[in-house]
Amino acid sequence: MLKQVAEGVWVHESTFLQSNSAVVQGQAGVLLIDPGITRDELACLANDLSQLGQPVVAGFSTHPDWDHVLWHAAFGDAPRYGTARCAASMQELLSSTDWKDRVAGVLPPELAEEIPMELFGLITGLPAEAAHIPWDGPSVRIIEHQAHAQGHAALLIEERRVLVAGDMLSDILMPFLDLDAENPTQDYLAALRLFESVADGVDAVIPGHGSVGGAEQLRSRIKLDRAYVEALRDGAEPEDPRVGPSAPLEWLPDVHNWQLQRLAQKAQNGTPE
Repeated sequence: MLKQVAEGVWVHESTFLQSNSAVVQGQAGVLLIDPGITRDELACLANDLSQLGQPVVAGFSTHPDWDHVLWHAAFGDAPRYGTARCAASMQELLSSTDWKDRVAGVLPPELAEEIPMELFGLITGLPAEAAHIPWDGPSVRIIEHQAHAQGHAALLIEERRVLVAGDMLSDILMPFLDLDAENPTQDYLAALRLFESVADGVDAVIPGHGSVGGAEQLRSRIKLDRAYVEALRDGAEPEDPRVGPSAPLEWLPDVHNWQLQRLAQKAQNGTPE
């Protein structure tokens, strides 16, 4: 079911990790951001849009993780955009003969049969200098950064004062770093500074996973995420409820410990953090 979070902006939440699909009203239809997750949920989203009389006129994937590059035939053949790096990552994956096996290896086993692969990852990369999504609707600013995944982008719906954050600024997940990057903690802190620079123009933040937050939540999440990443950088134990004894998901402390170990290995090998 669609939930309105601002004028002309809705969210559709999946049962998988509270995954959020964002919908933005345009002149002739909607911009659909990160639709997911299962066939039934995607069909439900398509039905909701049909009942509103709103065709999908454009799509956008915030980054190349599997749960952000899904699609459903009922959405039609609207252009599906991403950053140039996001699209290149998808093209590299899809060019391999075993890409379905590679994707299957990272899907949650309990949902693997319910996740559609027919239109997976068909992303058109926008030019590197593109500052906004090309569509007939409210201005949607692209804020590209390298935290979490190469070619990740948050979207600022400027007229609606809404920030679609992708896999960042979650209240249920601590920061997941791109541990294959040369400087994962620096990349993440740089992205948080970008979010801080636009915070005065934001009344609602939509994370890829978790609860939609207001202006105060945006600032508190930036602060909490910064403290977590700085603790990782310094090899310290963060005071973060998302990885402590009351973690919202029992496997998060394991991911946290894995991130600590990987960063320690990079430091031992002389690789910047």
